[in-house]
Amino acid sequence: MKKIIYPLIAGIIAISLTACGSNDKGAQSNNSKEQTKTAQTEQQAQEKQMKEMQKKLDNQKIAEKKTVAIINDEKVLGSDYNMVLSSLQMQMQQMGQNPTSEEAAKQVKEQTIDSLVGQTLILQEADKKGYQASVEEVEKQLAKMKEPYKEDNKFEDAMKQAGLGMTTLKTKIAKNIQFMKYMENEIPVEKVTDEEIQAYYDQSAQQGSTGGQKLPKLEEVKPQIKQQLEQQKQQEQLTKLVEELKKNAKVDIKI
Repeated sequence: MKKIIYPLIAGIIAISLTACGSNDKGAQSNNSKEQTKTAQTEQQAQEKQMKEMQKKLDNQKIAEKKTVAIINDEKVLGSDYNMVLSSLQMQMQQMGQNPTSEEAAKQVKEQTIDSLVGQTLILQEADKKGYQASVEEVEKQLAKMKEPYKEDNKFEDAMKQAGLGMTTLKTKIAKNIQFMKYMENEIPVEKVTDEEIQAYYDQSAQQGSTGGQKLPKLEEVKPQIKQQLEQQKQQEQLTKLVEELKKNAKVDIKI
């Protein structure tokens, strides 16, 4: 099943972490002077490959002010599209897939649009039901995002590399809080039974044995399995809700 909804803040965090990682590479580059010429050559080749890949990824983005879609008279811009796109690209790379291949690029575009439509429809419903984020909640979330950065200027640099100003960032945080409030109250987590956990574990064990892997004991991974199944059930409910909202929505895709 396709993942329709991604919390808006996820893309910001992913991009920020990438920016933070690029700072770490600088430190490695300084140390490379002490490495052998072979190691230097390998590192340069890797950096060139990464730059080429990033260029291909960036080519999939669109102009930030371009209208991507109009959903119930609300415009969705390229800046929102690019944020979700970057998050999906990173997920595919983490799974060992190439998001720049022709087939993958088409898939990423479709999923990005699906995600944006779903997010927008849910946020419109959240508005109707009065779910909002307070200033205090936004500031608290912002403080959590800053925690990995020891200095404020490093956090600001990461935001600049992500193309985000503080006002835009706070707006995205507020929408994410609004989204999560709606989820918690309107789509409560269904109970997961021991039978479902056992079935999931048995299936994973069977797949693992085929690959020569040995799973930990059930009791050791039971909490993780329970959380995974809860998320799956909530995602299924959310997907059904979005499909229902689409029936009465006016969705005009512009790209």
